[in-house]
Amino acid sequence: MTDRTPLLYLVHRIPFPPNKGDKVRSFNILRQLARRHRIFLGTFVDQPEDLQHVARLAEWCEEVHAIPLSPRLGRVGSLRGILTGEALSLPYYRNGGLRSWVNTVISRHGIRQAVAFSGPMAQYLDHPALQRRIVDFCDMDSAKWSQYAGDCRWPMSWLYRREGTYLLEFERTAAALSDASLFVTEAEASLFRGAAPEVQERVAVMQNGVDADFFSPEHAFDTPYPAGGPVLLFTGAMDYWPNVDAVCWFVSDLLPKIKLRYPGVRFWIVGMNPAPAVQALAGEGVVVTGTVPDVRPYLAHADVVVAPLRIARGIQNKVLEAMAMARPVVVSSAPATGLAAVSGTECEIAHGDEEFVSRILTLLDDVVLRRNMGAAARGRVLASYSWGAHLGLLERLLHPTV
Repeated sequence: MTDRTPLLYLVHRIPFPPNKGDKVRSFNILRQLARRHRIFLGTFVDQPEDLQHVARLAEWCEEVHAIPLSPRLGRVGSLRGILTGEALSLPYYRNGGLRSWVNTVISRHGIRQAVAFSGPMAQYLDHPALQRRIVDFCDMDSAKWSQYAGDCRWPMSWLYRREGTYLLEFERTAAALSDASLFVTEAEASLFRGAAPEVQERVAVMQNGVDADFFSPEHAFDTPYPAGGPVLLFTGAMDYWPNVDAVCWFVSDLLPKIKLRYPGVRFWIVGMNPAPAVQALAGEGVVVTGTVPDVRPYLAHADVVVAPLRIARGIQNKVLEAMAMARPVVVSSAPATGLAAVSGTECEIAHGDEEFVSRILTLLDDVVLRRNMGAAARGRVLASYSWGAHLGLLERLLHPTV
């Protein structure tokens, strides 16, 4: 390991197992970085069942400092930000033990390079010994909070609007102190450049990818669905607000219109930690599974995969995984921004309620269209969404003279 340079990698949520969107990205970054670096990983563990996976990280890391984080207590503690005049996201992820560990490993191992995954983790990158700092913001979270504010009533609208304002202030400061700020799409990067013009030359795009060997139609799976009408599928972490909003909107506004033509249609919601609002959707042709051991059988046998996200930003891993499995996907326009796919051929991009419904119905009416679109979707993933190709940017940023 002595021929590899030491590197500090800070992640807001343990990057293993890669079973939800941010963890898929952070895990693949970890694997990429471990090829040339001795990784010192500092991370939080916000689900008790993930503690069992800390030891597994030794496969890629020389040292791991994993701190249990209670989301409930974290939210209470984050309210300190109101008194200190800062974004609530910062005290949520602020921990004296992690700060001490960061200072120790930097000094002990002569670490000069660091990568922070998600904006709030950049608060640990102020050590004077660091010579190269990269922040993977993924999305512009401050804009996301501001968007949330528009969908809520007071006092949450005030709180979310405040978070958007104060978090943008921190994002600009963190970006100014970093050598590069990364975003998952050009749309997100452009949005940040407009909000932080002083760092626009150091803002770059590093797209998501997908493991097309793992998510492949070549694998044979028994169907998890009982006999019945066509299956529409949504996958994702079901305690994540944009996902909760998506399925609630789909069930209340779109599914009844689809049932007019296909009374037996079934909508399956597959993903961990379903929020109470999601659990309440079960029944009347709606199935909520909770955690499943493997999402691929559900993808393989779904008639149409839907991504009716109204709030989420950036290219969604759930969309890429479904495309890699050669499934026809109908995705709303917001998360499709930056998606390198041709609507009508490789996926369906829908603008608004009526178009979303009509595109689903068109696919359900034509099995050949579904098959052809699925094949084209996989072809697009193979051509445009290799993790290795996208993550090579990190090495070029960490070693600009190589």
